[in-house]
Amino acid sequence: MRRPPPLPVPAPRQGGSGQAGSSNDAAEPVETPPPLGRGGAGATSGTGTYRRPAALSTAPADAPPAARADDPVAPSGDVGLRDVWRASRARRRALRAEVRRFTARQRRRRAVWIGAVAALILLVAGTFAAAYSPLFAVERIQVVGTRTLDAAAVAAALHGEIGTPLPLVDDSAVKAALVRFPLVESYTLEGRPPHDLVVRIVERTPVGVVKTAAGYTVVDAAGVALSTTSTAPSGQPVITASGGVHSEAFASIGQVVRSLPASIRAQVTAVAADSPDDVTLTLGGTRTSVVWGSADDSATKALVLEQVMKQRPPASVRQYDVSAPSAVVVR
Repeated sequence: MRRPPPLPVPAPRQGGSGQAGSSNDAAEPVETPPPLGRGGAGATSGTGTYRRPAALSTAPADAPPAARADDPVAPSGDVGLRDVWRASRARRRALRAEVRRFTARQRRRRAVWIGAVAALILLVAGTFAAAYSPLFAVERIQVVGTRTLDAAAVAAALHGEIGTPLPLVDDSAVKAALVRFPLVESYTLEGRPPHDLVVRIVERTPVGVVKTAAGYTVVDAAGVALSTTSTAPSGQPVITASGGVHSEAFASIGQVVRSLPASIRAQVTAVAADSPDDVTLTLGGTRTSVVWGSADDSATKALVLEQVMKQRPPASVRQYDVSAPSAVVVR
């Protein structure tokens, strides 16, 4: 792209006595013939010079002065695509520098947040990777909470979990292994890194024995058979419930027996109920009976019976009636 050259503007004339200026703006002197007089040719009144007037300027009065060829600051007149590109790039560079300067604090804050989140992700990922690796595999199984069960037998039944990472221990496999032990009422698993698996057992509590065709079966309050023997085991009362172990009468007997304190529980040799509201206990060799009634308020009835038995021992009593704990009857 080429810019057209500016129009020439004549330099202003020098003021003063009428001496000629520079050779560029002074009028050229021209010899003029002497004026003709009246007397004929050759008559002269004097001699002089005639100046050609300077050319009139056609530029407007407020036009800027023309750049001279030797002016050091005058533009060259040629603007190429490379110059435009360089100017645009310099402008973009300056704009980016300003944006970076004004957003420096925000970028620092963003970098801190990104670093914190990245560190948290790496920590969680590393923890999971280590937990599910052989570094935390089960090497020892510890069984706690057993009273009647053989802890070694339970641990041997769970031997299949050896070598399994602690978070990957299969709860369903553990349950299937413990089903073979009727005395297990519930259990919990506890992993102790790096290599220990703790199995906490809650055993079923026997409430008595039920006489069956196979012998005497020890049952818990839910009627689950725990063991069967040909003779009645010592320390367990014989239960007689109308409707069997799945009746409401048996459920009421189970609640009553479990509420008895150890001092009374050791003296009970038989429990009978025809309905949920007429539970009766038989105490030891004295054959003293205890009319309990329903399983409601069993804790209060047990506390009242214990106090009455201290005042009136079973050897001197034929019957205790605690069906109404606020009005105990002793016969």
